[in-house]
Amino acid sequence: MTEPYPSLPSVTPAAEPVIEHPQQVLVAAPPRRGALTLVLTVLGFVLLSALLIVVVLYLFLVLGPTALLHAAILAAVPLAVVLLGIRWIDRWEPEPRGALLFAFLWGAAASVFIALVFSGLTQAYEAQHGLSGTAAADFFETVVQAPIVEEVAKGFGVLLLLWVTRNTFDGPIDGIVYAATVAVGFAFTENLQYFGLALIDGGGLGAVGVVFLLRAVLSPFAHVMFTACTGLLLGLAARYTGRLGAIGYFVLGLIPAVLLHAFWNSASYWADNWFGFYFTVQVPLFILAIVGVVLLRRHEQRITRERLADYAAVGWFTPSEVNQLSTGAGRRQATWWAGRFGLRRQYRRFVTDATRLAFTRQRLISGRGHISRTDRMHTGQYEATLLNSIVADRRALAALPPLLTLPTR
Repeated sequence: MTEPYPSLPSVTPAAEPVIEHPQQVLVAAPPRRGALTLVLTVLGFVLLSALLIVVVLYLFLVLGPTALLHAAILAAVPLAVVLLGIRWIDRWEPEPRGALLFAFLWGAAASVFIALVFSGLTQAYEAQHGLSGTAAADFFETVVQAPIVEEVAKGFGVLLLLWVTRNTFDGPIDGIVYAATVAVGFAFTENLQYFGLALIDGGGLGAVGVVFLLRAVLSPFAHVMFTACTGLLLGLAARYTGRLGAIGYFVLGLIPAVLLHAFWNSASYWADNWFGFYFTVQVPLFILAIVGVVLLRRHEQRITRERLADYAAVGWFTPSEVNQLSTGAGRRQATWWAGRFGLRRQYRRFVTDATRLAFTRQRLISGRGHISRTDRMHTGQYEATLLNSIVADRRALAALPPLLTLPTR
């Protein structure tokens, strides 16, 4: 049976100026964060911090302090590049910083720790059976074990974030952002090992330069592309199913992630010209991924416009505000205008709250037949919380003069 279209609380429509105050209405009180959720969050960060210490100690013992320090400097280059790319993807509806920090730590610590444990077990088995150093063992570790273990470990971190941050995990872009953040954390720690080993193996600057070229210049987004497949499917799960149903999407997302990872790792075994393989296969795949992200971002803009128009119809926003909040140019111009009066930070918070409100509304509408009753209840409470935040944002922006026509710079 189809559920009724969720109703919206109405307010007295705002006047036409860009930033005006709709009459405040009484909405549901924001839900308090459960004590259990808070405890689990704290324990999660404590566990990740402990695992990070273990991983750093392992690298310290293997590489030594000097090589580790130099490796960290080298690994910071691709890290910065990828983080800038993630920021570009995440600009429209930024994810909570705490969740992004968790994602990075999961990739840099938990995923690496899991990979090291499985690698150690495999190497012990190979040594016991006289397989160490054989071509078959090397192929298994590189093409079979590494893609499966690493992608499961990284992807599970994104699944955890979907379970915990349900209210702000809105769709494919969010899944890609979280997956990319987990992946860049993993790649950073992995680069520490690769660069450090190149430094201590005695190959000189030439050997280090080759490793840097392959990992920092040609393939800084490799892990991001693999794990983004899992993130994309979990982003769809956020829209169309509940927490348990997300496990199925997680498994489906692992299939292309593992296959792409295995395909990349296997190139050295079958590609006669690795650089030819890179420019004819990997570069087109990377371009295709960028095009996909751009299309998904345009879809987010369209959702923002449509859902905020729903709220504008009952007075929460003016038509001019909807136009500004649903275009990149409108946001930049309005933020610049607010900055002239020292209210840039307050306006950015208004933009963030409005965008999250739009996606919360979208989840209430498009996911009403698939998401569990508990999820719908929490989403409705979160909508009320955001409406209260919109009221508070408008109060903070009370000193901003109305702007009917945005100036050009």
